[in-house]
Amino acid sequence: MNPEVAKVLKRLHYPLEVMLTCVRWYVAYPLSLRDLDEMMAERGVSVDHSTVHRWALKLLPALNRIFRSHKRPVGKSWRMDETYILVRGQWKYLYRAVDKAGHTIDFLLRVQRDKAAARRFFEKAIAQHGQPDTVTVDGSPANLAALHDINAERETPIAIRQVKRLNNIVEQDHRAIKRITRPMLGFKAFRCARIVLGGIELMHMIAKGQMHRSGGATVSAAQQFYSLAS
Repeated sequence: MNPEVAKVLKRLHYPLEVMLTCVRWYVAYPLSLRDLDEMMAERGVSVDHSTVHRWALKLLPALNRIFRSHKRPVGKSWRMDETYILVRGQWKYLYRAVDKAGHTIDFLLRVQRDKAAARRFFEKAIAQHGQPDTVTVDGSPANLAALHDINAERETPIAIRQVKRLNNIVEQDHRAIKRITRPMLGFKAFRCARIVLGGIELMHMIAKGQMHRSGGATVSAAQQFYSLAS
């Protein structure tokens, strides 16, 4: 078992297979926690929806950290945009970027939609994946200003494009995330939103083939997710 997961399991007392199954279903499919409660009951497993939520908050950060070391490299041409996420009745902003092949580069949930938020996202993505050659953004002045600030500190500037049709790929990619969050009817707290969205993005990246695997055997997205814990 991965040490990251073993550390979390010290405080959880259900079989790991049950917990991983519930957490994967929660972030892979458009289901509410009460849906999961009923689905597990049909399989003879009695678990409260609040318990499933607690499992998700405990396990997903560890699984995301493990995945980062197995993530395939991404391209150097980025498409960046933000989408809206409901947290405690207010809209927050999920910054996301994909490369020209549609592979997820990074994501970051922020309270504000401004230059500071955009810059924090770019700094996080660059720290993880290196500097891109090109970043395509929409007409947002905040995103443009953040990139100009980053370029002012670099010997080799990032090429910036504002071409809406080129950004369609990331706008379409938002839909996969929003499809999963819709039945959740908003998040109760910012921390919970950040963790669960990280799990949804994790499962989405696995489904897009972004997890590096040794050997040539075909492995399902579910098996790849479970393998992160081993």
